[in-house]
Amino acid sequence: MSNAQWFLLVGGLLLARGLTAPMLQRLPLTPAMIYLAVGLLFGPTVLNLFHFNPLKESALLELLTEAVVLISLFSAGVKMPPPVSFARWRTPILLASVSMTVSVAMVAAFAYFLLGLPLGAGVLLGAILAPTDPVLATDVQIRHPGDRDQLRFTLTCEAGMNDGSAFPFVMLGMGLLGLHELGEFGLRWALVDVLWATVAGIAIGVVSGAAMAHVGQKLRGNPPRQKLMDDFLGLGLIGVVAGLSVMVDAWAFLAVFFAAVALRQTELKLAGPAPANPDRPPIDRSEPKAENIVPDDEPAPTVSGGSLVFKEHLERLSELMLILLIGGTLFIDSWSWRAVGFALFLFLVARPVSVLVGLLGTRTSWPTRGMIGWFGVRGIGSLYYLMYAIQHGLPEDLALDLIQLTLIAVTLSILVHGTSVKPLMGRFVRYRRRQPTS
Repeated sequence: MSNAQWFLLVGGLLLARGLTAPMLQRLPLTPAMIYLAVGLLFGPTVLNLFHFNPLKESALLELLTEAVVLISLFSAGVKMPPPVSFARWRTPILLASVSMTVSVAMVAAFAYFLLGLPLGAGVLLGAILAPTDPVLATDVQIRHPGDRDQLRFTLTCEAGMNDGSAFPFVMLGMGLLGLHELGEFGLRWALVDVLWATVAGIAIGVVSGAAMAHVGQKLRGNPPRQKLMDDFLGLGLIGVVAGLSVMVDAWAFLAVFFAAVALRQTELKLAGPAPANPDRPPIDRSEPKAENIVPDDEPAPTVSGGSLVFKEHLERLSELMLILLIGGTLFIDSWSWRAVGFALFLFLVARPVSVLVGLLGTRTSWPTRGMIGWFGVRGIGSLYYLMYAIQHGLPEDLALDLIQLTLIAVTLSILVHGTSVKPLMGRFVRYRRRQPTS
């Protein structure tokens, strides 16, 4: 496709997305499904007007997906409602650790015994597809900083953490393939890739976010006078935290998420409670709300709140481009029974079982466990990990195999989770309303 044709295609998609937004809200469709359909139509599946080769463009795709995930993780962290407590965060922590481990193990076993992949490739595939996506799962995640819904909180917080907690398993898979040093008996992997990189990433994020909140209040005043600069500060914090993390071999995804959480929580503490406003009606927390609406309990303007809208706009624009490119990678013969069967195993077995195991002993209701087990949306984070492995020496034959398996899983996730999100969330809200309040 020529530059003019690309301008027409992307511009037309943006116009259609803006003009049909009210209609899409009433239909069991998501924007990602529209972008994917357009990519399939213009890509090699139908018209073959363009073809995006992820193997040849792995460096570019790694950079793009990393930037999108970092921005999305920052947005997710900003939306975390106060206060941060172990009691409330216990469920997502279990999902991002125990469930993550179980999911990787199940996928690795399936890939090794049924798909004929080497053990290292199976572990790598499990790590690529274990994390849930903070970009494509908008309809089941927290919509704004005042959203108190427990299901949305759990899914958002899990997505914020498991994009970082998957990295040790990526390194384990690469190590088993001879692409990364694991050390004797895996000691270096356990101490450096698991313990140090995780703790250091969280520490860098918490300290940086809290420091940004204090410095911002001292230098800019409260409320700030230049709200436009909130976008600069938010992006700057993402860049600094990610850069520091890479320099000390810490996980940048965890660092950015916790930097946003610490920034938001510290700003709320410094700003104090919002003044009472009897003229405003109370907000119904049980209903899904439109994005970017500030609730009535929002305190004075903050850097985290001011930069959120811009970050979400970047997310949506990035989602359009990346999903369009995914559609442009697939051929008709990409849809093998092997790839489709693996994706179904991932959605119907690995994710639900790993959630049930991770939440054993918790008080999470069974309907909520079922919703969490189903909405394990795969997307941009999986593409990043795959491109990361390719850029670090993954053999071409394995790379092509994992590309097919990953792209089919992501594509089917967009379709099956996208069509089911609105009906299932509607039924879940109605079920919750019928439950007696304590």
